[in-house]
Amino acid sequence: MRIRTVGAGLTAVLLAALAGCGTRPAQEAGEARNDRLSSGTLQSRWWTWASTEPEPTNPVADQNGGSCERNQPEDVWFLAGTFGTYTERTCTVPGGVPVAFPLLNRLGEPADCAGFMRTAEGSAVLDGEKIAPDIYRGEPVEVRSVVGNPVTGTSGHFTTIACGLWVQLPPLTTGSHTLTIRGRSGDFATGVDYALTVEAG
Repeated sequence: MRIRTVGAGLTAVLLAALAGCGTRPAQEAGEARNDRLSSGTLQSRWWTWASTEPEPTNPVADQNGGSCERNQPEDVWFLAGTFGTYTERTCTVPGGVPVAFPLLNRLGEPADCAGFMRTAEGSAVLDGEKIAPDIYRGEPVEVRSVVGNPVTGTSGHFTTIACGLWVQLPPLTTGSHTLTIRGRSGDFATGVDYALTVEAG
C-alpha cells in the first residue's frame, strides 16, 4: 500500500482489492446497467465497507479469508484484496447475492488517479475464465471510516476521488470456485488467490 497525505489530513490509499467470477466487457465509468450499481455508488460503498473495520478484523488486511464476512451489506457481496502483497484466502459467499470488487483501486486527488490509471492493469480468472473489468478513471466518492482502520488511516466522513478497475457480477452459481487475481500500477503489484464456496440461495 502506498499512502500520501492529501488536503486537510486526508490519507490517499493505493491498494488492490480482488476477487470475483464470470465475465463482463470493459466499460468506461457512467455506462451503468440496470442490474448494477453506478460507479460512484459502488466505489463509495466499497471504500466505506473496507474502512469500517480495525486492522485485526479488516478484510483487506485478512491473511486467510476469515474476515471476508465482516459488515457485508444485504444487497451485494464485496470482496477485498491486499495492501501490495500476495495471499491466499478461503471465503464463503451467500447464494442469490451479486458480487462486486476492484482488481486495483485508489483514493486521492484527481492527479493521483490520472497517474495511477495510466499504468493500471489487472486480471481476474475464475475457473479458467478471464474477467474483463470496468474502467473508472476518477470521480467523487463519499467515504465513512472508523478509528484504527488500515485502509484510510483516519476516522470520519469525507469526500475524495476514487478510481480503479472494477467488476460487478450477478449472483454466482452454488458450489466451489477458484479465483486468481493480479493487479499492477507502476511499481506497485498485488496478488490474491481465492477459494470461494457459494452457498445455496
